[in-house]
Amino acid sequence: MRIPHIYQPGDIALNQIINLDDDAAGHIGRVLRMSVGEQVSIFNGQGGEYLGELHEVSKKHVSVKILSFTDKDVESPLKIHLGQGVSRGDKMDFTIQKSVELGVTEITPLFTERCGVKLSGERLEKKHQQWQKIAIAAAEQSGRNVITLIHPPIKLEQWLSQSSDELKLTLHPRAEHSIKTISAPTDGLRFIVGPEGGFTDAEMLATKNSGFIDIRLGPRVLRTETAALTVLSALQLQFGDLA
Repeated sequence: MRIPHIYQPGDIALNQIINLDDDAAGHIGRVLRMSVGEQVSIFNGQGGEYLGELHEVSKKHVSVKILSFTDKDVESPLKIHLGQGVSRGDKMDFTIQKSVELGVTEITPLFTERCGVKLSGERLEKKHQQWQKIAIAAAEQSGRNVITLIHPPIKLEQWLSQSSDELKLTLHPRAEHSIKTISAPTDGLRFIVGPEGGFTDAEMLATKNSGFIDIRLGPRVLRTETAALTVLSALQLQFGDLA
């Protein structure tokens, strides 16, 4: 049986006993129903992972004794920042989850002209927290020891105005370039994917004026959640660590 990989924020030291936070404790105690003496892998997002042994276990409280540390790094050499147009229902959750599994470094949810999701205030804050929890769970599942940062959602024009030395890409079905024809990025990469309705002509022009290069994926039109994951996979295969 695979040892559960659990995120626990904060400093961790060898031989100390730490109390897991509520989400981690609930997963260990209620979902996995683990017992005292069983082992878990703990990471705090600062690199590497710790082997721990369950010291106390109940449905609401779990403590772990830290036994050893391994400087394990499974992060891609390619740093990728995804700007994703906010999509409806569970499509956005799916995109975030699978993007984390594919090694994305940062994600910024974007509100665009054709975005069908209207969120503000407390509802927006709750949704942002939910997306970050999805990223944490995906890191645990995929064995990553670094947490993908989910930025607070912003408008497309705000993201385009951010200063960056990253190579910038956007999708266009009639683009001249493909991922195979662009040069390897030296300062990371950011790419943008529209919502279900795609970008308007004015938004596409704004991306070009902001230094984004149009690329195509192929002859078929992909759904927004498929497009993001296809680009990520192709980028990791061309420049990252997918074999």
